[in-house]
Amino acid sequence: MTDGPQQPQDPHQGFPGNNPFPPYQRQGPPPAWNTPGPAAPRPAEPDWSALAEQSEARDRRRKLLFVGGGVLAVAAIAGIVATAVVSSNHSSDDKKTQAGPSASASEEPLPPQPTFSDVSIPPPPNPLDFISTAKKDTAPLTTATLFPGKSLLWQSHTYAKTATTRTTHCTTAAAGTLSTVLAKNGCRQLFRATYVRGTVAVTVGIAVFDNSASAAKLKNTAAYIRPLNGGGVVDFCHAVNCRFTTNAIGRYAYFTTAGLKNNQTITEADTAAKQAGADISDFAFNQIRQRGITQAGAAAGSPTN
Repeated sequence: MTDGPQQPQDPHQGFPGNNPFPPYQRQGPPPAWNTPGPAAPRPAEPDWSALAEQSEARDRRRKLLFVGGGVLAVAAIAGIVATAVVSSNHSSDDKKTQAGPSASASEEPLPPQPTFSDVSIPPPPNPLDFISTAKKDTAPLTTATLFPGKSLLWQSHTYAKTATTRTTHCTTAAAGTLSTVLAKNGCRQLFRATYVRGTVAVTVGIAVFDNSASAAKLKNTAAYIRPLNGGGVVDFCHAVNCRFTTNAIGRYAYFTTAGLKNNQTITEADTAAKQAGADISDFAFNQIRQRGITQAGAAAGSPTN
């Protein structure tokens, strides 16, 4: 039996560090119920260090809970976004499957392909066509156009022009077989010029026909174009040995007679007359060919062609 009412058990008893107010301790006999008891003892001073540690511990727990909640929230948002992206990709893939295959995003688009007109461009005119028939060969034809200038520089050789002439009686400017063939194939006119270099004189003759077929018949004919005197050349290649050439292009046949201008006979060892005959023959060919080039160029630039 205990005297007076039983004191309730303090739940913090036994943990003095957790109870700021230690339990009441009885001293002496219990007082009567109707008499005031002794004054209660002053409570002990609280442990402020312990309270501060408890407060810091609660703050750390709250921060951890806040951070943990934030991480969970970010994870939840990331999951939602990932789900949306996957759903979007699935939807896009479905659309691609329905629409058919398409170019990969990494592939570069093909450059635009060129387009071509259905109208074909005609080939340029052939110069030979313009010097093969009288119908097309309409450029001016004179001694000045065939033998321009007072001198000629060819293959580093300079020749002085001494005389020129033109005739419609082709046979008078030729001798032997050449005269007969010119008349037989319809020679329309014949142009001649004489060039001199050193001791050598050369006469070139250009015969004009209506078409290339007539001119070609003289290509392999033994030719003797009569020498043209004048300009200091009195007589050459008359009853003496000389050199001769013959050829044809288009409706033109051309010939040369080359020898010593003092009418002396050339020998087999003489190369000056041979070179002069070759130079002036090449010059005649070039003049005729240039007629075709010039007329073809004019036709190509004409708005009606």
